[in-house]
Amino acid sequence: MRKGVPNLGALQAFEATARLGSFSRAAEELSLTHSAIFRQVNGLEERLGVALFSRVRRRIVLTDAGAEYAARVRHHLEQLEKDTFSLMSRAGLGHSLHIAVLPTLATTWLIPRLPAFQSRHADIAVSLSSRTLPFQFADHPFDAAIYHAEQPWAATQGIRLFPEEALVPVCSPFLYEIAQHASDGLAGLTHLHMMSRPDAWRDWYRTQGLEYLPGVAAGPRYELFTMLLAAVHAGLGVGLIPRFLADEALANGDLVVPFDGALAVRQSYYFSYPVHVGKTDALIAFEAWLQETVEEQAG
Repeated sequence: MRKGVPNLGALQAFEATARLGSFSRAAEELSLTHSAIFRQVNGLEERLGVALFSRVRRRIVLTDAGAEYAARVRHHLEQLEKDTFSLMSRAGLGHSLHIAVLPTLATTWLIPRLPAFQSRHADIAVSLSSRTLPFQFADHPFDAAIYHAEQPWAATQGIRLFPEEALVPVCSPFLYEIAQHASDGLAGLTHLHMMSRPDAWRDWYRTQGLEYLPGVAAGPRYELFTMLLAAVHAGLGVGLIPRFLADEALANGDLVVPFDGALAVRQSYYFSYPVHVGKTDALIAFEAWLQETVEEQAG
């Protein structure tokens, strides 16, 4: 053990406990016993001479020092994982890419198309992690990211995949039929909101020249477009959905557009990676495949 550097097992036990908020859950994730995790974390605190957790009845809560240390440990463990994958790739065990991607875009657009990439590059393993907020590549173990923005992230290079173009209001045909016979009509539909786009419905009403009533703002909110789409399909209300995500459901009649008008969107979807990192063969192949895929889609 390097002088001053705690045991890796103790750091993993501490990071998992800090992230999951429980010795038991950390033990389950690391396939260890509760007592083993407790001993590792307790030993780490004794070695550091710093309290990492406060014990409140049967709960554990990170101290300020513990929260700061957990973030730093997590960063280094993720970097170690990335370095290990990189070494394995160079050692001839196959090429790999770890890509951060918006969860809804991953499930509805990217993953259904990945078999085409794998059939062409069977030796490249593509791992995906969901990220909904911007981040610095230096702080995370990702080779590239697919994200939604008005322009590429600073200090990155890559390609624009496609513009989002517009959000359209959609609901289930069943809900649409009920609303048509209701006294308040379509205005009485529950409006579903995205947490990441809290002003979308307000902007839609403004662009249509309609009044944004308090009842519209009172609808439930969802973190992901997959959740919002599921809620719309379940008949829970009307949602504003990117047109490309709703096209198939609208074409087959699973969803309908209850209001005329769309909300134009300036943002696009981008594939980017750091400018200071050399492009691997795997990254070059994946970028070329993405470019070809979006060109075929546009054509």
